[in-house]
Amino acid sequence: MDVNGSVRSYVLSNVAEVVERILSFVPTKSLLRMASVCRLWRNCARRVLRTQQQMTWLAASGSSRVEGHVLLQTLSEELENVHLLPQMALLVVDSENFSSPECCYQQKKARRTNSEDPDFVGLLKHLLPDNCDIIGIATPGIILTPVGSPAATPEEHEDGEAGFALLLPHIEGVRVRPFHFCKHTLNNRALEQAGLLGNPDLKVVLLFGYMAFKSGASRFLNQFLEPLSHTNALIAGGHVERAFCPHRDCCSAGAYGVVGLTLSGARVQGASVLLEQEVSSATAAEAVLQRLKAAHIPEHNTIGLMFACVGRGHNYYNNQRNVEAGAFRKLFPNIPLFGFFGNGEIGCDRIVKENFTLSHTDTDGLQHGYTTVMSLVHLG
Repeated sequence: MDVNGSVRSYVLSNVAEVVERILSFVPTKSLLRMASVCRLWRNCARRVLRTQQQMTWLAASGSSRVEGHVLLQTLSEELENVHLLPQMALLVVDSENFSSPECCYQQKKARRTNSEDPDFVGLLKHLLPDNCDIIGIATPGIILTPVGSPAATPEEHEDGEAGFALLLPHIEGVRVRPFHFCKHTLNNRALEQAGLLGNPDLKVVLLFGYMAFKSGASRFLNQFLEPLSHTNALIAGGHVERAFCPHRDCCSAGAYGVVGLTLSGARVQGASVLLEQEVSSATAAEAVLQRLKAAHIPEHNTIGLMFACVGRGHNYYNNQRNVEAGAFRKLFPNIPLFGFFGNGEIGCDRIVKENFTLSHTDTDGLQHGYTTVMSLVHLG
């Protein structure tokens, strides 16, 4: 008789503490499969899932080994290994090497002229849970922290193939809602449904305007920002080349609009600073970021966000690369940094912490050019 085998079988069938400890090391996709073994394992799996309330991410750069963007390849290979059940995914990819059915009129890079990328959005929906909301945008350049550790050195990719996916699970006390508006859907009732108006718990708004060069786009964005400028929320983002997710039935391909997400709840905190045009050295950038450090945002379960003008980068810093991301890492050694180089920046100096907000501004004070908006968002 195999006594040891019988003991192991008994423990794994009856001792919840042991089973729960073992399942805590299992990636979420495998955990969901294991939940069907028996009632004990199902209950243990549910408890483990409730503890997985920290944001995580996947990031990639360099050429893909297969057809399609390098981020899609990374998601296909690594998504099943993450230790959370994502309910919101924010994907940001470089616009030069990305194409999708909604923007097939855009020319691809020369090396891909004769081939078609796979259905990026369709594959995303296949890889992610059915109830996971997806926001996808394409931008001229990418800022990312490599996978592995929040302390990894962030990278500014002003060109080349790169992208990242921020994966947010259900977090107790935090509500995350996506939104999309175009000229056909922007009204106060829709803003209220998205949590942008009449929401006393609103803390952070991340927004991304697309096709901003189109006639009427500037007036539309002012109309969108005007009510937000009177709230106590942190507002940060910028102008991107295009938004490829969510799917839009309200407007045609090539139309302008805005996508983004709201974060509400007493546990959410945030702060942001604006690096003005005159900030053009590493010392000056670090001095501005000291103000962000002084906000004393908790570092646990916090992400850094950098929205920079495409005209900045190494050309703005005497051919020095990674200046602003490097200054961020120096002051925040354990917070991952993500963002993009875009066609205009949205944000201001602001602190949203506990029961107070420091700094108010108007619509004009939220929009900038040749600047960088650097933010911290704490998810509780």
